Amino acid sequence: MMEQRVSLITVGVEDPETAAAFYEKIGWKRVDSPDGVIAFDLIGQTLGLYPLPALADEIGVDVGTLGSGALTLSYNCRSKEEVAQVLSKVEDAGAEVLKSASDVFWGGHHGYFRAPEGTIWEVAFNPFSPLASDGAFRWNGYG
Repeated sequence: MMEQRVSLITVGVEDPETAAAFYEKIGWKRVDSPDGVIAFDLIGQTLGLYPLPALADEIGVDVGTLGSGALTLSYNCRSKEEVAQVLSKVEDAGAEVLKSASDVFWGGHHGYFRAPEGTIWEVAFNPFSPLASDGAFRWNGYG
């Protein structure tokens, strides 16, 4: 079962610092992120700004296929094992798995799928950002 929520909104941008400056100008505050993502905690979600070429490389597609305003919606799981379970469920529902569940250099585990209408989703387990009991996500976790 895939619960109804969005955990992390990752936006692929050409110039992350310029993009971040806009959000800071409207009063948003960055949270620490050592992995190349500029993150802003929202209410129950996080907005992440990520260099467009790095996003394409991570997904395993050509940057040209992402278009402008590229983004991924992220669904965070409670365990590493749940990532593969969710990818299987969405594939059964008609999604195209772009990247199978695999370990990530920063210590997490994730995979990607394209929904039938083209939206790209990341399914992830982040051991540094455990979900709250209600499934809420916060960059760097609750604690």
